[in-house]
Amino acid sequence: MTPFVVAIILSAAMLHAVWNAIVKTASDRTTTLGLVALGHVIPGAVMVAYLPLPELESLGYVALSTLIHFGYFYMLGQAYKHGDLSVVYPIARGIVPALVALWAMVFAGEFLPLQAWVGIALIGLGIQLSSWRALRSGVGRTALYYALGTGFCISLYSLVDGLGVRLSGNTLSYWAWGAFGHLFVAGFIGLRKRQQLHQIPVRSWAIGIAGGFVSMTAYGLVLFAKNFAPLGAVSALRETSVIFAALIGFVFLREGNWMRRLGAAVVMAFGVALIGLSV
Repeated sequence: MTPFVVAIILSAAMLHAVWNAIVKTASDRTTTLGLVALGHVIPGAVMVAYLPLPELESLGYVALSTLIHFGYFYMLGQAYKHGDLSVVYPIARGIVPALVALWAMVFAGEFLPLQAWVGIALIGLGIQLSSWRALRSGVGRTALYYALGTGFCISLYSLVDGLGVRLSGNTLSYWAWGAFGHLFVAGFIGLRKRQQLHQIPVRSWAIGIAGGFVSMTAYGLVLFAKNFAPLGAVSALRETSVIFAALIGFVFLREGNWMRRLGAAVVMAFGVALIGLSV
């Protein structure tokens, strides 16, 4: 894995943290998630209109990824309904790197060296350390199930999109169709919230859709990286978004203990270094 690819994934992780911070500060997170999905659809529709179709064999992966993303948004919304973000988020993201590495080993024949697995473990540890106080306070059974379901969905679409983009012949086209597929998520939430849509301030519309643009950009960078690096390693590096989110929370939202979060950042940095040097 070249330093350029590592830098791309870490940039995507930072952008991912930004849009999650947008959701975190929203008063109505379900509606905001719908607006984030709409923020994928708008540029996705423009790109679909001008870009060639990806290879036909990859379109099934686009459809499957769209279905899994629908489940992901549902699980995430329910998890935030039943539990605090500071508890749900690290549980959901913390299980993803190991799951993706396992799926990639089974379905793509990608075997990571021991050093990379140690790096994945360190990143997982850093994720939990970043929210240790919140996790110690406990998590309800319902919130835990939805958080685990969210992580499971993330691992599945990470695998599906990793395989699909490699078959697409055109990363931009695959990215565009995947973004446009968020139409189903935005439409579903829009129908559920149709009575309240006229009450949403213009500023909230703008912030939510801007969050979607950021989210789409972040995932486009990840898709690009999956052409050049093992899926498990990409996923592990992407989950450093948790520590970026924690740092954003400390600096801008005045949340948490800076020493604990700095310690988590150091642990995850070691994990990133181990993965970068091993694959």
